[in-house]
Amino acid sequence: GFPEEKIGQIFDRFYQVDNSATRAQEGTGIGLTLTKELIRIMGGEISVSSKKSVGTTFVVTIPITTHSQLAEGATPAIPIPLPIKKIPRPAPAFENPEKPLLLVVEDNDDVREYLIDCVKDQYQVVEAHNGQMGIEMAIELIPDLIVSDVMMPEKDGFELCQTLKNDERTSHIPLVLLTAKADVSSRIEGLSRGADDYIAKPFDRTELEIRLRNLVENRRRLKSRYASLPLPPASEDPDLKLEDAFLLKIRDVVEAHLSDSDFEMPQLERALGMSRSQIFRKVKALTDQPPTLFIRSIRLFKAKELLQTSRLTIAEVAYEVGFTTPSYFSTAFLEEFGKNPSDFR
Repeated sequence: GFPEEKIGQIFDRFYQVDNSATRAQEGTGIGLTLTKELIRIMGGEISVSSKKSVGTTFVVTIPITTHSQLAEGATPAIPIPLPIKKIPRPAPAFENPEKPLLLVVEDNDDVREYLIDCVKDQYQVVEAHNGQMGIEMAIELIPDLIVSDVMMPEKDGFELCQTLKNDERTSHIPLVLLTAKADVSSRIEGLSRGADDYIAKPFDRTELEIRLRNLVENRRRLKSRYASLPLPPASEDPDLKLEDAFLLKIRDVVEAHLSDSDFEMPQLERALGMSRSQIFRKVKALTDQPPTLFIRSIRLFKAKELLQTSRLTIAEVAYEVGFTTPSYFSTAFLEEFGKNPSDFR
């Protein structure tokens, strides 16, 4: 049983009587909510009485319609169709690229639908139904943010987190673990796997929205680290190490092909072993630039160095860093630095 003062709350979505950090039972906190809704749809009622340390009693009352009542003009019964398989949402069209892309990974249909309802106005939302599917979708789509349950089939949230945080393609993505386990050891486990935040169910909708918004804003502030060249040296900070290494790798690849005017995205894709969309979303997330402009910035920064340290003419410098015409080089240089190449001689 449980205290009488909690009876009025037990039918609230995600409410759990034992919300302590030491509770051992995993649950979603939505079972009684769904039960009450189903009984209401059938015209019934549910009541509850409970005494702590004694027990809890639920009484369900559902009206029964007799054949004689139907004969007197009552509405005839409507045949109930057989259950049909739930039709999955179509692939995302990303109609509003201004909204961050959020991946929700949750195996419970009702919790997943509730999470999507909480965030759909602020984010473009895609969904995965288990941990393995979540990993595959994260690598394919490179979302801006991930919210994942912990207890899931195939791969749990801890495995998902560790896999994505150690993958160069996805290591930068903020990841929130969401679970009904509120004990401290579970939180420590999640954070040690690289999770950026940890929220225990039942959660407050406003708190969820604020935490997600803060993570997106923190990621935007990180862009200032990579806003301009030269790139900072590789950091030993675990949160920056993979990101620094990724951008430095792009710089090294571009500089190795500096005078090759034909070096473009296809060659970079092969060098990094990543798809065009994966590179685009990761570079854009870190630098706020598309990869083509980031490559151009690397070329132009090298050109500025050559203008300051060599005796090459401006035209020779342009060809040396992969530009096909000195006029386009001068235009791009002015856009990048606000000065003409001749100002650095």
